[in-house]
Amino acid sequence: MNLNLIWKDFLKIVNEEEGSRIVETWFKAVALCDWDSQTKTIFLKAPNSFVREWIASHHLGLLKTNLSRLFNEKEVNIVFLDQNKFEVAIRNPETQNPSGSEKQVSTLPLNSQVNSQANSLVSSPSAVKRSLANLKKSHSNINIEYLFDTFVVGPNNSLAYSACQAVASKPGVLYNPLFIYGSSGLGKTHLLHAIANSIKEKNPKLSVLYQSADRFVNEFINAIRFDKISVFENKYKSVDVLLIDDIQFISNKEQTQEAFFYIFNALYESKKQIVFSSDSLPHDITGLAERLRSRINCGLVADIQKPSLELKIAILKKKSEMHKVILDDDVAHYIASLSSSNVRELEGLFIRVLAFSSLMHQEISMEVVSKILPKTIKNSVPKNKVIDLHSVVKLIVKNYGFTLSELKSNKRIKAISLARHIAMYLMKKYCDKSLLDIGIFFNRKDHSTVIHAVEKIEQLMAGDEVFNQEVRMLENKIANS
Repeated sequence: MNLNLIWKDFLKIVNEEEGSRIVETWFKAVALCDWDSQTKTIFLKAPNSFVREWIASHHLGLLKTNLSRLFNEKEVNIVFLDQNKFEVAIRNPETQNPSGSEKQVSTLPLNSQVNSQANSLVSSPSAVKRSLANLKKSHSNINIEYLFDTFVVGPNNSLAYSACQAVASKPGVLYNPLFIYGSSGLGKTHLLHAIANSIKEKNPKLSVLYQSADRFVNEFINAIRFDKISVFENKYKSVDVLLIDDIQFISNKEQTQEAFFYIFNALYESKKQIVFSSDSLPHDITGLAERLRSRINCGLVADIQKPSLELKIAILKKKSEMHKVILDDDVAHYIASLSSSNVRELEGLFIRVLAFSSLMHQEISMEVVSKILPKTIKNSVPKNKVIDLHSVVKLIVKNYGFTLSELKSNKRIKAISLARHIAMYLMKKYCDKSLLDIGIFFNRKDHSTVIHAVEKIEQLMAGDEVFNQEVRMLENKIANS
């Protein structure tokens, strides 16, 4: 078996499916070192820990899906090697939605428990298999890196943060249910995982389940298809703490709402803790049954506002401490001033700087950062300037070469879908129109497609700085048009 040829085939597939920037930025520097047919384990080597951790966090699903095909296996395990150090990266199958896109990936760096087994990992392939299985079982789909200690608190999020801490200290007693709302990229998901991690640390016996609403919907659909409704209901009714992210995605799904209504009642009557997150207040979520809306709204509702410049600087400082790098005040101020009020975008800018510093072996300085993140990508649309939907779509048509009819069609060709999603993202950000208006413009029945598109673009911008800059340049064109 020629591992070099397999890796070349993998790079070719990624280049065709995801684009050359993913290959050039992350995978070109990685090598396929070994294959263990007994444990179905692939060993990869990355140039440094930063590249390894980034790939494990953002592209592990891509690795597992395509390498499984190339090795003709149903599923493979991925182990990253760094000289004599091991880092086991595990992807929970529940984090992939039916379309194959990644919702969330857990990166599990070797903790003390796994470090103690490092030698056995080298000498015994079965130990690798056992460790992988144990880590999957113990951590489920809760991201162990999202903690209260790593969340930066400010005036914009202090209420939500305090409420989450109270829930974690006394689940089912205080603020039940807890509803957290705010725009995408402000830290709602971080807080939900922080609750889960805190509860599991204080009381490991409690059953904690984190689930995205769209995943809940897909699970319910599969339960109907395979006549597993009772299994589905028992799974959710048996937990002690249920955390549902982006609850707005169950809007206009009557059967799903019906099922969730009974699950909610069972948990609430048993004094089990329930926590929701959403991008809107309960009364602003359209397509939600009134009786379910009243249940969701009966507890504490806490919002997360957009962060101030000072808080964004504090977030950058916290991130630099976590990555053990020095970030001068003027550098932090510069990066913070470039980002919008989206924390995820801010972290994306920081990751780009960190990647450049690591790969090019240069210290993070004002001179380096100003070259990597030019001021021209920052945009500001005058307050009195009106941006209409047609202006945005005209820019997208010109930039990507697709016709208006193609963008409004139901074609799922990847390039067209991406251009359509970018248009929706820009419309939401710059046009004084509702999500429903934007959906109707693209011949969609409701706003759920727009919400999905916006979140998809925000995730891509946070995970791929080349793409982030591409979108920012489009925003700059809008500002200067």
